[in-house]
Amino acid sequence: MQNNDSVKKTVLVATLLCLFCSIIVSLAAVKLKPLQVENKIFDVKVKLLVAAGLATPESSKEDVLSAYENINPVLVELDSGDIVDDFGFDLKKSLKDSNLSSRIEKDNDFASILFRAKHAKVFIVKDGDSVGQYIFPIYGKGLWSTMYAFLALSSDFKKVLGVGFYDHGETPGLGGEIENAKWQKSWINKDVYSDELNLLLTVIKGKVDYSEPTNVHQIDGLSGATLTTVGVDRTIKFWLGENGFLPFIKKQLEGGM
Repeated sequence: MQNNDSVKKTVLVATLLCLFCSIIVSLAAVKLKPLQVENKIFDVKVKLLVAAGLATPESSKEDVLSAYENINPVLVELDSGDIVDDFGFDLKKSLKDSNLSSRIEKDNDFASILFRAKHAKVFIVKDGDSVGQYIFPIYGKGLWSTMYAFLALSSDFKKVLGVGFYDHGETPGLGGEIENAKWQKSWINKDVYSDELNLLLTVIKGKVDYSEPTNVHQIDGLSGATLTTVGVDRTIKFWLGENGFLPFIKKQLEGGM
C-alpha cells in the first residue's frame, strides 16, 4: 500500500513539475517574442546595409541605426513602376491576399515563386540631395528553399554595388555558400544592363573566363551547387525583368522621382 502511495506521489510530483516548467517556458516565450521580432527586424537592416556597403556585420547597433537614416524605403506598384503610398505593406500577408497578389504565368516564373505581390519595397539611398543607389529585395527558389537577398545597384542601374543573401535553407558548404562574403564581393562592379536595358548580369555554371569580354557581367557559379546557382540566376532574371523591378527602373531613368 505504501508502495502504491509512493508511486502516486512520484507521478503527481513529476506531473506538477512538468506543468510548472511548461508555464515558465510559455511565459518566457511570450515575454521574449517582442524582443525576438525586434532582433529579426534589426538583423534584416544590417543585411541591407551590408549589401549596400554602408555597414559591416561587426558594426555596432548605434552605427547601424545611424547609417539606416540614409535609407528611404518606398512602396512600388510593380506593374506600373509607380511609387505609391504605403498602406502598411507586408510581403507575407500580401501573398496570401488575392487582391494584393497574383499568380505568375508559368513561362514568366523564372524564380519559381508561383505568386507575386502587386507591390514591393525599394530602398533608396540618398547621397546628399541626389540618389546614391537603389536596393532591391529579391527572392527565388534554390535547391531546397526560398532564398532572400538584397541587391544594391548604382543610381544609373548599370553596376552592382553589392548583394546580401540573408535567409535560406540551402545545403551548408554547397548552396549555403551564397552567404560567403568573398563570393558576394565578386558581384561588385558587374554590369547589369545594356544601354537598351537588356539584362546582362548572370550567374554562370563554373568559373568566369576573364579573357573573354563577357566577364564584366558574369559571376562565378557555386562549386557543387548547380541547382542553387541556377536558382540565383533565375531569381535575378525575374526581379530585374518586366515582371519585377524593370518598370520602376525605367520610370526612374525617365525622371520618375
